[in-house]
Amino acid sequence: MVIATNTRVESLSKSGIHQIPKEYIRPQDELPTITNILHENNNDDKGPQLPTIDLNDINSGDPKTLENCSNELRKAATEWGVMHLVNHGISDDLIARVKAAGESFFSQPVEEKEKHCNDIASGKIQGYGSKLANNASGQLEWEDYFFHTVFPEDKRDLTVWPSTPTDYIPATTEYAKQIRALTTKILSVLSLGLGLEAGRLKEEVGGADELLLQLKINYYPKCPQPELALGVEAHTDVSALTFILHNMVPGLQLFYGGQWVTAKCVPYSIILHIGDTIEILSNGKYKSILHRALVNKEKVRVSWAVFCEPPKDTIILKPLPETVSEAEPPLFPPRTFQQHMEHKLFKKNSCVIDPK
Repeated sequence: MVIATNTRVESLSKSGIHQIPKEYIRPQDELPTITNILHENNNDDKGPQLPTIDLNDINSGDPKTLENCSNELRKAATEWGVMHLVNHGISDDLIARVKAAGESFFSQPVEEKEKHCNDIASGKIQGYGSKLANNASGQLEWEDYFFHTVFPEDKRDLTVWPSTPTDYIPATTEYAKQIRALTTKILSVLSLGLGLEAGRLKEEVGGADELLLQLKINYYPKCPQPELALGVEAHTDVSALTFILHNMVPGLQLFYGGQWVTAKCVPYSIILHIGDTIEILSNGKYKSILHRALVNKEKVRVSWAVFCEPPKDTIILKPLPETVSEAEPPLFPPRTFQQHMEHKLFKKNSCVIDPK
């Protein structure tokens, strides 16, 4: 079966096929590591598991209490680069609204969703789409998605946003504001952990005006052969920080300690990823972990990822001077964020900027 460029994975999933098209089958060397995610032995005491950080004390007026909370977060950023955040300050009600709005959009017929489709070839990257084969293996991923800018408000294009359901715009707008505030808190803790002033990393990634928040709702339909496919292939995020919600269906895996570790579903949590941008600025002290998404044949999985990104061309990403020494030379060459994305996503050998 040859897949047309406009075929949606949801349509394939609902077509009744028992074998997935060859375009979705992962390379032979990957297949031994892909498991049936819903049939794994979920023994809580077996193997490593990403940390859960309680942010209840992040605003504490008691210096010792605040220090303990901050140290736990920085330890997770250093050792894992990913963590569950609980007591993060974003209400369960708002998160429920965001999830309900996204699920309601994807519950519409494909024909309705196509009214919001993107067109990568013409440069229209925002909207409803499916992954194109621009990766190293040339394979497709078992997901559809909806992608658009959510913050700052003056950089949004509300013509792209769904009008159905009616709560999509207000719920997503409020969630973006609260994620932006949470970003400031996280960056402050990470800055202090590098011996910098609290606001330093925030400014290095664009400050209040230029840091861009982009939402990608990932929709992973049921897959008849989940042991052959991936929802998202192994990658690290190019962002500064990424915040993820999901519908409590497992699928996220992290490459930690030489093995793929499945993230357990922690109720009421937000998953935080340290992205490449912070790894570069910290000269590798904070980790951007390799991760991927598995699919299954029994349940649809949905995740909401907010990528916090620096401006594409106005900031040079390189290790901060305070993180570099004779014993710890710079691990990354200077690049703009745009050049880093091209290098990572499209395997381009972008020119390296002279730091002088």
